Amino acid sequence: MIFRQLFDAVSSTYSYLLAGRRGAEALIIDPVLEKVDRYLQLLRELDLRLVKAVDTHLHADHITALGALRDRTHCITVMGEQSRVDVVSMRVADGDRLQIEGVELEVLYTPGHTDDSYCFRMEDRVFTGDTLLIRGTGRTDFQNGDARAQYESIFGRLLRLPDETLIYPAHDYKGDTVSTIGEERRYNPRLQVRSIDEYIELMHNLKLANPKMMDVAVPANMKVGLHQDEVVRRDCALTPEQAIGMVGGPDVVLIDLRERTERERHGVIPGSLHVPYPDLEESTAPGGMLHALATATGKRLLFYCAFGERSAMAVQSAQDAGLSSCHLQGGLAAWKAAGGRLEPAQKR
Repeated sequence: MIFRQLFDAVSSTYSYLLAGRRGAEALIIDPVLEKVDRYLQLLRELDLRLVKAVDTHLHADHITALGALRDRTHCITVMGEQSRVDVVSMRVADGDRLQIEGVELEVLYTPGHTDDSYCFRMEDRVFTGDTLLIRGTGRTDFQNGDARAQYESIFGRLLRLPDETLIYPAHDYKGDTVSTIGEERRYNPRLQVRSIDEYIELMHNLKLANPKMMDVAVPANMKVGLHQDEVVRRDCALTPEQAIGMVGGPDVVLIDLRERTERERHGVIPGSLHVPYPDLEESTAPGGMLHALATATGKRLLFYCAFGERSAMAVQSAQDAGLSSCHLQGGLAAWKAAGGRLEPAQKR
């Protein structure tokens, strides 16, 4: 496995690049906007294709690179389903599996620092965001933070992991890079409490100054969605009402770009084919399944995903391959709101 821990000295933020091997898919956790060129350089050097960019929560101390990386690499942006961010490509929930080629992360909902805080666990390590830090814990006094919820996230979930589990946080202000669950249980001063009430009192009395970039970072990080207006202007977007009238007709074929777990949880539009977004480029290239289907039938490809980001990017990919395509504006969320019909996905 390829694993890189990258540091932004201005905000003391750690970002993590993961891949199963050279030449494979990659994901990055908690990327920082000012470091985008460094990430892209490393991806080129390691011959990696970034397919997912993940934030553990809505950050208040730096501007996220999710949007910039999506625009530069066409990767999928990922956050928890509780996040107040306007649009990300994919929202995950507790118990989900976040997968790329050769790497799988278990999704843990761990509110407390914020109400949208998540951790991501591999077999031997856990990426804890701001929930559990090295010899500290994330503050709970803004962004719907809750010391009681954080205590339950830490003591009820994280500290139940094996002692040897490595801890990789989103921040460190002392120069530490990694710890373990066992170390933090024994030596983290904020975890040496005898009750939940003692922990709440401790967190309520920290009296910390607000992050220097909070007034800039929070508004910026709430608006990372892809601007889909250009796709609309090119007459390549259908409203849900328009799509409802076309589905099942002879002129279009519906393509679902979501992942298997999303389909199983939220259902599918009847009659749609499944081509996960990471497989799209291969499928629309000459010799690919969608290329063969579109050229043989003359049908227009109608892409959809959860919120319209992946499908908007798919339009350009298909058109680059010479295929007629459009996308469902607003994705499945807009389809549901318009009363569009869904059916359960077949489980595999």
